[in-house]
Amino acid sequence: MDLDAVADELYGLRPEEFVAARDRRALDARKAGDQALAKEIRALRRPSLAAWVGNLLVRRQPDEVQPLLDLGEELRRAHRELDGPRLRKLARRQSEVIGTLGRQARRLAAEAGHPVGDGVQREVEETLHAVLADPQAAREWAAGRLVKPLGATFGFPEADEGVLGRRPAAPAAAREKKRAEGGEPGGRGAERKRGEAKEPEDELAHRRHLNEARSAARGAERDLRAREAEAEAAGREAEEAGERVAGAEERVRGLRARLREAEEEQRRSRSDEQEARERARQADRAVREARRHAETTAARAERLAGARAERASPGRAHRR
Repeated sequence: MDLDAVADELYGLRPEEFVAARDRRALDARKAGDQALAKEIRALRRPSLAAWVGNLLVRRQPDEVQPLLDLGEELRRAHRELDGPRLRKLARRQSEVIGTLGRQARRLAAEAGHPVGDGVQREVEETLHAVLADPQAAREWAAGRLVKPLGATFGFPEADEGVLGRRPAAPAAAREKKRAEGGEPGGRGAERKRGEAKEPEDELAHRRHLNEARSAARGAERDLRAREAEAEAAGREAEEAGERVAGAEERVRGLRARLREAEEEQRRSRSDEQEARERARQADRAVREARRHAETTAARAERLAGARAERASPGRAHRR
């Protein structure tokens, strides 16, 4: 038994079955003497309903995994290359694929005996958006062990970093070219050419606003992640508290069952006691009756013996 095998088993179960199965596996590891593995198993978190549905999609529709990963790579490449026509075509395909997979995931959940609503389906689709945008998210989803749904990131982070990383190089190259041609920035030649080389003001403003918007979006994304981390920590605490409550309730049920058994045993014992006391009273009555009968019989025998003796006494005297 190893952690990967246990995790694969557990994250294939329904959410309500997860905790009990995890605790059994952790106990098995402890009994086998592997305390480290037992601790690792015990640390595995129960998936949310939306995460379970996302995992179910990966496990029940494995043929859909690689095509979605390939689509994500195509989208990220198109973003890096700023290929507008390709992006528009892929965006339409992205919308179709995610809608189809979201509906499939919902159907699979119903077939597994756990129907879900529109809210869960939206969380599954957000996870799929994240899979297309972020390679790390894609790897997490493809493993089929999500604990919570993945949040759709703003844009395509990997592609945006590549594009933004290339942009500062263009002005530097232009300055080097001007220096090679003998013109220094700020000189009269540069002044005469500035109007020709300068980008339109609206393009510069657009780029500046775009960069500011992307920076603000990343800040918001970081804040979102922090809030999600806080929510996840609170969720873990709530889950652990819920598990403790479930354990306490299970112990209470066990104690109540034992109490019911003891009360039933008490009732049986009282009934047996009453029956035994009744038998004892009947036995006492029988003893008293037997004693009276014995005394009566003995007295009668004594009277008969006395009477016989009296009858026998005159006869003996006459013979003498």
